[in-house]
Amino acid sequence: MTHRIDTQPPTRPKRPLLLRRGPMENIATVLIATGFLMLFQPFLLVLYTYSLVTLLAGTVMFIIVSKFPE
Repeated sequence: MTHRIDTQPPTRPKRPLLLRRGPMENIATVLIATGFLMLFQPFLLVLYTYSLVTLLAGTVMFIIVSKFPE
């Protein structure tokens, strides 16, 4: 007679939204797209002025976030 013990696999603790890879990659992508649109719009100089900073922030954020675990 065999005894069967049902064990469940260990569950990983849920990470907060800001430490998850998927949502943070999406936010970084939106930042990059926003910086791109700011760079090529002809209406407001202030948007053009901060476009490179926005692009760089989104790019650096994407590079960092892509190292997060799934």
